Amino acid sequence: MSQPHVTGVQAPKILLPRTGIDLEKWAVIACDQFTSEPEYWQKAAELVGSAPSTYHLILPEVFLGTAGEEHRVGAIHRAMHDYLAAGLFQEYEGIVLVERSALGRTRHGIMLALDLEQYDYRRGATSLIRATEGTILERIPPRVRIRSAAALELPHILVLIDDPERTVIEPLVAVRPDLRVLYDFDLMLGSGHLAGYGVDDPHLVSGVLSALGRLADPELFAARYGLPAGSPAMLFAMGDGNHSLATAKAIWEQIKPAAAADHPGRYALVEVVNIHDEGLIFEPIHRVLFGVREDFGPALESFFVDRSYSVPCATARTMVALVDSQRGPEHAFGVVSAQGFAVAYVPNPPSNLPVGTLQAFLDAWGKQGGFDRIDYVHGQDVTVRFGEQPGNLGFYLPAIAKRDLFKTVIVDGALPRKTFSMGEAKEKRFYMEARRIE
Repeated sequence: MSQPHVTGVQAPKILLPRTGIDLEKWAVIACDQFTSEPEYWQKAAELVGSAPSTYHLILPEVFLGTAGEEHRVGAIHRAMHDYLAAGLFQEYEGIVLVERSALGRTRHGIMLALDLEQYDYRRGATSLIRATEGTILERIPPRVRIRSAAALELPHILVLIDDPERTVIEPLVAVRPDLRVLYDFDLMLGSGHLAGYGVDDPHLVSGVLSALGRLADPELFAARYGLPAGSPAMLFAMGDGNHSLATAKAIWEQIKPAAAADHPGRYALVEVVNIHDEGLIFEPIHRVLFGVREDFGPALESFFVDRSYSVPCATARTMVALVDSQRGPEHAFGVVSAQGFAVAYVPNPPSNLPVGTLQAFLDAWGKQGGFDRIDYVHGQDVTVRFGEQPGNLGFYLPAIAKRDLFKTVIVDGALPRKTFSMGEAKEKRFYMEARRIE
């Protein structure tokens, strides 16, 4: 185990489903996926039935705010205790090498426990672990209600490291044939494959922790990013699941005054991925508005004081091509409605990124009652499908370059919320491992 003040990590005690459990039914996708597609979760529920499954241990966000939310939360807490009492878990202590394959791509990560004392999601933070996007504070309380009385955590959190020399994770990938297989199976509903390998060799573990320590070395960190000497290092940048980690942080702050320094609630289980992994793709997160009450064009022009304009497009393909090829100072984003497709342009934009420019408008328009609800979706097809429906609007956004992420966050602070996604929906992390947090 490394010292938390050095690299902010522990080699965790992980709970895995015991031998004999159907892993295809056990593992389900991150709770924040398919939030506008309840039919996906209905299919998952039908596939799982009453079998042991993480479906019974998490709350899909599609159910947040529904009449059955409170009942579901209570059922989650009971299921956690029932699974523990029934001996459905087997413990593994140490680092797990994770191999995730989907849509023709394969990425690798390692399971670690991060020290929440080293995490700060506020804009301008200088902590070892930082948010990459704005944290929506109102999204934390519903998650606190689940975690505060939970016996277990099941992470869908993906955390990034900037390791261009591939010193942390890739040495484990090189010896993967020699590692012990912990799980290896196809995921439900066409979401690819998941495998996990135990890193039992103490020398391999030491190598991982030493390499993380070098990435966090203040002198090397400053030189790597061209920063002044003494600049506080950022070792970990949030990828997916920032609000889940923020929830864990909030609960730790509540219990910390009466808790021991090594209380399991001080740590959160995550998967760490190298941003330079070829299997890791940055996808934009698009927007869909529901219950639109006003004409979009005049509202946009009013917000930007006549500095915006729109160009109609014959097809979605043309719209996407124009947005993705946009260069220069103007920001561009696609607009999908029941009337067709267009690209909106904003000269002299107020943000560094198109997503920030659009989000500033949507925040203001929503407060004025321009629409009922906003959802954040993955994929052009979903954006078009929902945006074309009467009363809706879809907004297509360009992707950001992943190579620029660390430097941007270090210098400029957290990006606008819901700026990027690591892969498409079916590539997201599935709940597999658990950890005691009582």
